Amino acid sequence: MIRKLKKYSTTNTLVLLAIVLGVAFGSFLPDLALQQQVIGQMFISFLKMLVVPLVFSSIYVAIMGLGGIDALKNIGIKTISLYVLTTALSVIVAIIAMNIFNIGETVTSQGLVYAKASSVAEFSFSAMILSFIPTNIFNALANGSMMQIIVFAIIFGVSSLYLKESTQELMNTFFRGVSDAMLKMAGWIIKLTPIGVFSLISYVIAEQGIEVVLGLWKYMLVVLGVLIFHALVTLPSVLALIAKVHPYKYLRDIREAPIMAFSTASSAATLPVSMRISEEVGGVDEKNASFVLPLGATVSMDGTAAYLTVAVLYIANLAGVDLGIAQQLLLGITVVALSVGVAALPSASLVMMVVILNQVGLPVEYIALIVAVDRILDMARTSINVTSDLVVVKIVDQLQKSKEALKLDLTKA
Repeated sequence: MIRKLKKYSTTNTLVLLAIVLGVAFGSFLPDLALQQQVIGQMFISFLKMLVVPLVFSSIYVAIMGLGGIDALKNIGIKTISLYVLTTALSVIVAIIAMNIFNIGETVTSQGLVYAKASSVAEFSFSAMILSFIPTNIFNALANGSMMQIIVFAIIFGVSSLYLKESTQELMNTFFRGVSDAMLKMAGWIIKLTPIGVFSLISYVIAEQGIEVVLGLWKYMLVVLGVLIFHALVTLPSVLALIAKVHPYKYLRDIREAPIMAFSTASSAATLPVSMRISEEVGGVDEKNASFVLPLGATVSMDGTAAYLTVAVLYIANLAGVDLGIAQQLLLGITVVALSVGVAALPSASLVMMVVILNQVGLPVEYIALIVAVDRILDMARTSINVTSDLVVVKIVDQLQKSKEALKLDLTKA
């Protein structure tokens, strides 16, 4: 364990150094920083390459490892309930913060545009539910439609529990081999993390520039403040109250995954790292991590939900629209529901923001004011998304272990 901790500590040090050097490189040599973007893109592409087979095989192996329908219902209900709880808490924190600080002064857009605003379809709950069901699983696998892949993997795994035992063993061996191979590949790719982080950070700074970032400092401070509060107060409180573990020690142990999420701005790309860290350093059982984390990479969006809430209320203030407490709560419910459908990809929440603005009747054009700093905030909120995933998986793991220990005691008695 000490050797593993030293290895991750070294990786963390190199990643943090890469962030500092990336900021300096992007600031002082922006032309070169823009030209080397391909290095960061290659790094993210390598990580995303693993996601579909890893998610599918991990969920399948996790379901088969549970051994029955009752166990599946048990862990599934716990997982979904905890994800909804943490997302709702992040939205509440965002609403309270916006009512305290009430930011929203007029800002010049400086020619920024948002091309997708007019092409987003109107949101409906039925359409969202239907979007989770794959009409063609091969098309979903090819396009990386994570929610559809997860739904199919769960149904496929559950149906396999009803097959004869010899067939179950054969299929379980195959998909476990796929999962192990993907994790081995992930170990190789993770060694490139400092290089990838340096490339990504330097490109963001070179493209956006420090001046644009400074122009929205109040808005950025509120968003970052909400995210930091949720990460350092809300999530640790939930972890301590429900799982009965030392929250800050656990968060310190698994810090490599949130750092990776910050640099890639992708929950999906960080998934291989999250699974490895939660098991090897966080002490989470493999079958629990294999079920909870792939699901969380798609449906757990604490940081995104908090960001969307602050952004929409900020735009409402800019537009001179006064939203009452009831309207803000309704907005919060809408954000929680929509955050489930946000793709685990960089800046995908901008599309959801347009949907929400249309829903509450706010002018979509105002989104151009904040789109310049979205990439930087995207990195921060993705880090919180992943932190939430790791908190939930630890809670589920502790609850499952406590239940198993209780059963063992009753058996002995």
